[in-house]
Formats: sequence, structure tokens, C-alpha cells
Amino acid sequence: MKHVVIGLFLYFPDDKSEYIPAAISCAIFLLAAIFTMRFIIRYSKKEELKTKQLEERIAQQQNKAKNDTFS
Repeated sequence: MKHVVIGLFLYFPDDKSEYIPAAISCAIFLLAAIFTMRFIIRYSKKEELKTKQLEERIAQQQNKAKNDTFS
């Protein structure tokens, strides 16, 4: 019974040219996913750099404030 249910979802066409549109759309979505991930990684690195610079600036201001209170 289990094999019959699973077999209903499988379809292997005799004319293999039906695979061409599926392969093209799969390739398009794969390339889009790759470019999207690269964009996200690049943007994330830029944001990480900005955050580090902001943290350094805040740390310098805090150190300056501490030094001013001890002076």
C-alpha cells in the first residue's frame, strides 16, 4: 500500500525534452540563490565593519570619560 501512494507522485516522462524547462528553471533559481547569499554575506561584512568602528569609538569615548574623571 505504501509503495502505491509514493508511486502516485512519481512521473517519468517518455519524452525527455520535458526535463529541459525544469532544468532551466532549477538553474535560474540556483543562480539566484547563490547571488542572494553572496549579497547577504557581503552586506553582513560591511555591517560588521561599521559595528566594530562604532564599538571602538564608544570605547574610546568611555576611556576618555574615565580619564577625565580621574584627572
